[in-house]
Amino acid sequence: MANVHKKVHRSQFKRERNAQNDKRPSAKLSYARIPVQKACFVLDAIRGKDVKTALGILAYNPRYASGVIKKLVESAIANAENNNNLQADKLYIAECYAGNGPIMKRVHPRAQGRAYRIFKRMSHITVVLDER
Repeated sequence: MANVHKKVHRSQFKRERNAQNDKRPSAKLSYARIPVQKACFVLDAIRGKDVKTALGILAYNPRYASGVIKKLVESAIANAENNNNLQADKLYIAECYAGNGPIMKRVHPRAQGRAYRIFKRMSHITVVLDER
């Protein structure tokens, strides 16, 4: 029972960062109209890369989430330069993750008076940078 994977709520990440008094620059996007699974495809591609490489990957990635995450990475870089006085060329993406947001439930009419539900999922995306 040692390797039991327990589900962690997204606010647990923030609690852990605050407990460690984490001062790394970060940016967070709440209520992004992207499902977590689709956002994670893009986040997995840039995790651990330096900022310049990550922006290049995001610029040429055809997925919709890459444009949204590119803006988020640029915001994190601006936070690092303005708030922490760090140089952009020394930064890399230390952490990036997406957590579940609320779900908008919609109804799609079907044949013979039936109705199917459509779930429009949202996510909360966080990018944390660090200096090499």
